[in-house]
Amino acid sequence: MAEGFGVAGANTALDAVMSAYPWLKLHIGAPGVAGTSNPAVETTRKQVSWSPASAGAGTSSAQVQWTNVAGSEDYTYGSFWSASSGGNFGFSGAVTANAVAAGDTFTIAAGNVDLTLSLAS
Repeated sequence: MAEGFGVAGANTALDAVMSAYPWLKLHIGAPGVAGTSNPAVETTRKQVSWSPASAGAGTSSAQVQWTNVAGSEDYTYGSFWSASSGGNFGFSGAVTANAVAAGDTFTIAAGNVDLTLSLAS
């Protein structure tokens, strides 16, 4: 028996998750099960715009940018939330980035925030 999502099911699930949790918060270590561990000094959550899921993958459709970041640090994780503050924690994942200095602009280019689900094989 195949395990994993069918393509249509994966796309439906991803579209729902991306719609429900569009707010991205930065972290300097794993966010933990509640999404609150190791927060970055830069606390502003930014809204991610998504293209419709395709082939079991979702991708950001516009850049996400923080200007004049609050502290010097290395962003290694992001957490996704249902609101710009407060709200519900949805999921988290790794961030690949260079260290930033206080006052820098940190940008994630369009197409560089990705979500995938395992498809049945």
